Amino acid sequence: MNEPQQKWTETIGADHSLFDLKLKEVWRYKDLVYMFVKRDFVSSFKQTVLGPVWFFINPILTTIVYLVIFGGIAKLPTDGPPLLFYLAGVTLWNYFSTSLITTSYTFAGNAGMFGKVYFPRLVTPLSIVISNLMRFGVQFLLFILAWVYYLIKGEVHPNIWILATPFLIILMAFFALGVGMIFSSLTTKYKDLSMLLGFGISLYMYATPVIYPVSALTGIFRKLAYYNPLTGIFECFKYAWIGAGDFSPAMLGISSVIILILLMIGVVVFNKVEKTFMDTV
Repeated sequence: MNEPQQKWTETIGADHSLFDLKLKEVWRYKDLVYMFVKRDFVSSFKQTVLGPVWFFINPILTTIVYLVIFGGIAKLPTDGPPLLFYLAGVTLWNYFSTSLITTSYTFAGNAGMFGKVYFPRLVTPLSIVISNLMRFGVQFLLFILAWVYYLIKGEVHPNIWILATPFLIILMAFFALGVGMIFSSLTTKYKDLSMLLGFGISLYMYATPVIYPVSALTGIFRKLAYYNPLTGIFECFKYAWIGAGDFSPAMLGISSVIILILLMIGVVVFNKVEKTFMDTV
């Protein structure tokens, strides 16, 4: 009597395309993504006095500082009401910078878990981007409340580009995911890159229209700003909700192309390092 042939439900191998995102496999592990998102979100305000209120306090205090220093002392121009302009920039920047920094620690921060159990490694950076998206939602609510106030006063003039907001958020998530995976892969071998990333992000903020509009730039700085992937996103968001600014669809097109290229590079590097990173971490 012939015994029934066994069929494996899971086959783990190192041979796969560097461009393979394994989205079907990630979808099978969607419950794990949910668990990671819940863990990251809850741990953000666990054992704190104010809990989720910190998500409001951070953008409020940062906006006030920008109002005093850049609006009051430096007298930098803004498109629309200064408070709303700075709050828009802070809300977007907080999501991008936090997602990028936390994603860059994917391999180094989860080496112990990766060495004990198998699951698609892409689950970890995806869960980070999604959990930070929940924080963004809380801060975006604060922006909406301020926006409604100025809308009632007639100081903002929103337009059809508001409908592009979800697309802008997805672009930011892809940008943070792509660059984060690149740095996460490189830091498995070059540890000091994590310190360089923190310093680089601080400088990058001043190269991004967070505290100033692109319309305030001139000459070579204005031309270079167009090739910053975040410029099109920030300018489109502010133009859509505030109704002022130097925005053109071409800026968003340039941002989209650069971000997709960086995401592809991030996927290739991530998939390549994934096979051998336990030997170097």
